[in-house]
Amino acid sequence: MRTVTNESPIYSIPLVDIEGNDTTLEKYAGNVLLIVNLASRCGFTPQYAGLEKLQKKYGPKGFTVCGFPSNDFLFQEPGCDREIHDFATTRFNVSFPMFSRISVWGSNIHPLYHWLSTHPEHGGSVKWNFSKFLIDRNGELVDRFHTFTDPQSSKIKNAIQTYL
Repeated sequence: MRTVTNESPIYSIPLVDIEGNDTTLEKYAGNVLLIVNLASRCGFTPQYAGLEKLQKKYGPKGFTVCGFPSNDFLFQEPGCDREIHDFATTRFNVSFPMFSRISVWGSNIHPLYHWLSTHPEHGGSVKWNFSKFLIDRNGELVDRFHTFTDPQSSKIKNAIQTYL
């Protein structure tokens, strides 16, 4: 049995959920997380469906997809939070938690993505939409999957299973 702690700094970074409420990731401490920057007008937008399948399959075992919309790449997430949420739930029936639109790179980078991208062993800064960061039950960044890695790939599923 793995020992689980919630001492990682990832759990205390201030966030705003998609409904506009102040929050953190603390409520997900002890879960394996897949943190993904989302965009609704991107060629990779169909990955929403694969992310939701992961949530349905592994959620009951202590896994959570955390979606962070971003308009950083070619303005592919231009809507307000309500429009983004409505799109994701209507088009892809998304049930995983989503957060307010943030910047994932550049001078306005959100503190969460600053923390994620300062791990050079996991690829550094975010290069495009649908970059995926795997966080273990202790809040440590353990793997990263780039845009082209489909959420339903064996690579992602095997990594999730390893840390559950």
